[in-house]
Amino acid sequence: MTVLVTGGAGYIGSHMVWRLVDAGESVVVLDRLTTGFEWAVAPEAKLVVGEVGDEALVERLIREHGINAIIHFAGSIVVPESVADPLGYYQNNTVQSRALIATAIRCGVRHFIFSSTAAVYGDAGTKPVVETASTHPLSPYGRSKLMTEWMLEDAARAHDFSYAALRYFNVAGADPKGRTGQSTRGATHLIKVACETALGKRDRIEILGTDYDTPDGTCVRDYIHVSDLANAHADALAYLRAGGTSLVANCGYGHGYSVREVVDAVLRVSGVDFTVVEGPRRAGDVPAVVADATLARTRLGWQPAHDDLDECVATALAWEEALSKRNRLD
Repeated sequence: MTVLVTGGAGYIGSHMVWRLVDAGESVVVLDRLTTGFEWAVAPEAKLVVGEVGDEALVERLIREHGINAIIHFAGSIVVPESVADPLGYYQNNTVQSRALIATAIRCGVRHFIFSSTAAVYGDAGTKPVVETASTHPLSPYGRSKLMTEWMLEDAARAHDFSYAALRYFNVAGADPKGRTGQSTRGATHLIKVACETALGKRDRIEILGTDYDTPDGTCVRDYIHVSDLANAHADALAYLRAGGTSLVANCGYGHGYSVREVVDAVLRVSGVDFTVVEGPRRAGDVPAVVADATLARTRLGWQPAHDDLDECVATALAWEEALSKRNRLD
């Protein structure tokens, strides 16, 4: 049995590949290496460079490697970029996913795990949001992901096919063993940006919006450590393989931190007094979104092990330092 991981050379995908390899799984990675890196892929996995929407390629990989499950991370993820280029996001996130799902069903792949997002909820308020809450995405990014969820739901009704769509919140941190982390240049993840600033890679960090209806006026998010997220995907795979029915599940810790609180954590953990400035709101951002992840815990048996903001920051800082050394050697 082999697992196909799309986007497996990227931030979250590379952590998933290491998680699978550590468990003794056979893994094939399909990635076009636009934002991912060949060196981030565990050497035990087979890397194929290509598009997830290339149905002939995906079909060949499925048949040659006996793939029986797909974990789909590939896609574009920057909210303001999606506002500026909506059709590009619908092409890359929705149209490509449709092709991948169609190929999986045609080739008899019965288990599919989809990387979805809390952005499908839109402005959910400050209380933890449950999966049955209304979906009102405020950006093409969120809409493109929700459309893929709808396709999976309809396909599962019509075919011998089950899926788990994991809606995750703000992913942070890096592999505690230092094997991979967030490596994309120009990434917009808050903790990465703050860590880059602490290490002198940026001259300052800008807080985007200080007049939101939150306790300190800045956006509140539920930050989940990337290793816990990889474990949630592994739990979802085990659940589907055991005959579990299709489901949509949140992945988060159930409590949030404001932008100011995150920046303060990086200041504290790094010990560097870097420059912080205030700026206008960013297009497509919502004031607050926090997960109710009860379903993931009860149905998937997911047990987070890294629910600590300082740990997220410390592993991200360690990775950023290692990345600096790698880039100097390159």
